[in-house]
Amino acid sequence: MDNFNTLELHTDPRGVATLWLSRESKNNAFNAEMIRELILALDHVSSDPNLRFLLIRGRGKHFSAGADLAWMQQSAELDYHTNLDDARELAELMYNLAKLKIPTLAVVQGAAFGGALGLISACDMAIGADEAQFCLSEVRIGLAPAVISPFVVQAIGERAARRYALTAERFDGQRAKEIGLLSESYPAETLDQQIEQWIDNLLLNSPAAMRASKELLREVGNGALTPALRRYTENAIARIRVSPEGQEGLRAFLQKRAPNWQAESNNKEPRR
Repeated sequence: MDNFNTLELHTDPRGVATLWLSRESKNNAFNAEMIRELILALDHVSSDPNLRFLLIRGRGKHFSAGADLAWMQQSAELDYHTNLDDARELAELMYNLAKLKIPTLAVVQGAAFGGALGLISACDMAIGADEAQFCLSEVRIGLAPAVISPFVVQAIGERAARRYALTAERFDGQRAKEIGLLSESYPAETLDQQIEQWIDNLLLNSPAAMRASKELLREVGNGALTPALRRYTENAIARIRVSPEGQEGLRAFLQKRAPNWQAESNNKEPRR
């Protein structure tokens, strides 16, 4: 496994990977090194066939304060083409996270500003503390949430994205749930307990079926009914039914027993 300066990547025997943003002294703010290491970490996760899903978390008080001030100062002194290279690196991170084959869950506490909202939005699901604070803060410093905007719009919708990108208002975890950025919002003191419940629930599911469902939903998109999409969905269910895990799941259901992926998870102690 790669040795990172700004991250920690942990996996446990159950197939649960946790990617920690680990610049606690900088409130886990992004810089060029963290973005590059996040890309490398996602490559590592993507190449491990034993992983079932990925959690993204932030060490310390805050999930991420957005862009690092020193990095932003350096960016202000760069020419257009060098800034374009930086933007392409950030876009690679966001698109790679969105396209990751296994399910992804962001867990948010404290502040999540600027680019951190892109990271959260690019995940399949997100949970957070009621007291967490979110902000698309770019316009306050003369910038725009450009690279992350497609992911934010997909997560919260065009109308809400317009409001929060143009006003730079802060909103809390409960409001984040209302607009769809968070799947659920909890009191901060219960967040770790809730994470374990999410993990336990995901471990009930077929790893192959979760990957297939994620690929399916990416292809379905906004659900526009087309002949091509109909053929795709017909083939998708036929493939999963004859797959090893599809056959095991059907047999287990009919025989009223737990499928083998649940038994394997129960026999493996988590490593924290």
